[in-house]
Amino acid sequence: MPYSELLADRLRQVLDEKRVNYVEKKMMGGLCFMVQDKMCVGIIHEDLMARIGPDLYEEALQMKGARKMNFTKRPMKGYVFVDSDGTDLYEDLSNWVQMALDFNPEAKASKKKKKKKTIA
Repeated sequence: MPYSELLADRLRQVLDEKRVNYVEKKMMGGLCFMVQDKMCVGIIHEDLMARIGPDLYEEALQMKGARKMNFTKRPMKGYVFVDSDGTDLYEDLSNWVQMALDFNPEAKASKKKKKKKTIA
């Protein structure tokens, strides 16, 4: 199942209004918005994925529409999925994006894989 193009457009609008420089990358069967070369928010199927960090994790799970991100069959602490109940309103979506942006400076970037040189 592809990711929600409607949610992607809404995320672009929020990020643009917040004047955030971002890069879109297709990954994990969805779409990820990278901020400063770090995963910030994304979309898996119809759900928002937000990297909000470990400090807000438990509190965020109590919010409308939020649940543990268990994409790999085990929860990833600091990441949450948010269904449409938590993102339908612009204000709610904007708040989730802001939480992810607030954590972004503390987030660690994934290690880039070195390209192997081939000798011909």
